[in-house]
Amino acid sequence: MKENKKENSENIIQDTSENQNSNQQEPDNSSDIREQIEEQISQLPDQPGVYQMKDRTDTIIYVGKAKSLRKRVRSYFREGTHSYKTRIMVENAVDFDYIVTDTEVEAYILEASLIKKYRPRFNIRLKDDKTYPYIKVTSFEDFPRIIKTRLVKKDGGRYFGPFANVDAIYKTLDTIKDLFSLRRCKKEIIAGQPEERPCLNYHIDKCLGPCIGEVSPEEYGELIDQACLFLSGRQEELIARVEEKMNQAAEEKKFEKAARFRDAREAFIEISKQQKVMSDKNRDQDVITLVQDQDHRACVQLLILRKGRLIGQEHFMMEGLDKEETSEIMGSFLQQYYEQAPQIPDEIILNSRFSGEALLQDHLNQKKGKKVRIVYPERGNKKRLVEMAEKNARQNLKKNNIKEKYARKRSGRALQEFQDKLALSGSPEYIEGIDISNIQGTDPVASVVVFRAGVPSKKEYRRFKIKTVEGADDYAMMAEVTERRYSRLLKEDRELPDFILIDGGKGQLGVVKETLNQLELKSQPVIGLAKQKEEVFVPEKREPVKLDYNSGALQLLQHVRDEAHRFAVSYHRKLRSRRLTHSMLDDITGIGPEKRKALLQHFGSLEKIKNASISDLKQVDGISSGLGRKIFDYLRENTRVY
Repeated sequence: MKENKKENSENIIQDTSENQNSNQQEPDNSSDIREQIEEQISQLPDQPGVYQMKDRTDTIIYVGKAKSLRKRVRSYFREGTHSYKTRIMVENAVDFDYIVTDTEVEAYILEASLIKKYRPRFNIRLKDDKTYPYIKVTSFEDFPRIIKTRLVKKDGGRYFGPFANVDAIYKTLDTIKDLFSLRRCKKEIIAGQPEERPCLNYHIDKCLGPCIGEVSPEEYGELIDQACLFLSGRQEELIARVEEKMNQAAEEKKFEKAARFRDAREAFIEISKQQKVMSDKNRDQDVITLVQDQDHRACVQLLILRKGRLIGQEHFMMEGLDKEETSEIMGSFLQQYYEQAPQIPDEIILNSRFSGEALLQDHLNQKKGKKVRIVYPERGNKKRLVEMAEKNARQNLKKNNIKEKYARKRSGRALQEFQDKLALSGSPEYIEGIDISNIQGTDPVASVVVFRAGVPSKKEYRRFKIKTVEGADDYAMMAEVTERRYSRLLKEDRELPDFILIDGGKGQLGVVKETLNQLELKSQPVIGLAKQKEEVFVPEKREPVKLDYNSGALQLLQHVRDEAHRFAVSYHRKLRSRRLTHSMLDDITGIGPEKRKALLQHFGSLEKIKNASISDLKQVDGISSGLGRKIFDYLRENTRVY
């Protein structure tokens, strides 16, 4: 993959929250902006790639792919019949970046990755794009574990999912481990190196005891294979295999082993009765349908069928829509969903055609290693599956609309009550909350959260590293973040909040008010909410305002305050963990900056590195068996508190 030389790749795809704190020079006027864009367009290559539109704050507002970057980007800034959303996007765009790729398929994959990372407001997106949990089989270990994970890696493990219901995952894991007596511990067990004593699970027949050599890797591997059949929904094949093992054990007079297989067979027969046979037993299928209502809201329903059995379902609400064509919405969903899915079915059954079909087809074929069929049934059993999925999608769309309707009602009542209690001139539709997080002055940070119409607007959240304050001086830190936040809004001529909520009492409130006065924002409403008695402090009043404990107004303020606190604390912990992690890893002989970076990128945190087995550590580039053992031993011997 090649990149334009205007900025290096780190600048192109750096985190947008950090962009907000940069001090870039803005274009002087719209004429200069257009001239700059036209000159940049003239330098664009006639090659495939991905482009990123940016607004005045350097925030990425749209990500798109192109067969020809030059033609595609130029088309936005030419007269034509653009949609309303496209016109607004172009009006907000003052700059763009791009990444050149070798193929259009490569651009297709990269576009999905960047949309997931930046969540640009003008792209169609999966609503509340969270990471769904998977079940992972650590098949690269001598005695594999079966665990829940939210990270899908190319580490040699087998993944099943995604699953919407975490409770269902834990029940499934418990069922599998009980049926097959698989180990539940996290420690590394190496074949041929038995320990002296087993844990309690072995003594109560919950584990076969691989740690003490009671079961060979081959025998244990057979049980793992059966568990994978269970997870794949291939119950009939599993039952037949278990029966064969049961009979073989009986013939060899291994009656305890035969009894274990007998009990497992009965459990699988019962489970298979509960799973409805829906379709072709020879194929793995995903049924995906898209429905919209009159207000252009959209819901995508997914049915997961494995060897003809319905083993799971999920629905996804879509956002970023503005009278978009169905083909565009479906194309965006499929691109984002299959970009992260570890399992690709043999067949995808859809209720509507979509844009980018050829690109997705090529991508899925490459990912699976064989051709994936995409079908649009008009009759027969597949059509009935589509109709069932559509029915579920409509119900989920109605349920979501009802939930949103009543959430808006509750927010509206809370805002009205708040306006009345504090005698505000208008409804506080736009609220910002500020909080500070530090422990004895170390790694001090601040957060600013934004609520719109009583609902969190997480894409507008911002976080700050405290730069000018030494020691644990909360007042000075609050003054610094207030000055940085609102001087920036003034400089960029951006909207100011209807009021600001700070976590604190009179002291913090006085500091913030003084800072706002220095910025000539004397009329900016600001209040403080003290935790101890949940009292509301207003600058003009000596005594705090008491709100009823069950009132919607107080609950709204608590929500803003708690969200600001959560966001600040999470950032503080991240920085603190990063500092301590670097310090601890640097103490291990053989770990330099590159290996430390590789470990953190692979595992994500020191805690996960500490819980990793030697086999897990060896999956990281540059970590040998000897170094893995050294890391493993050191992190367990040094029990620091984090």
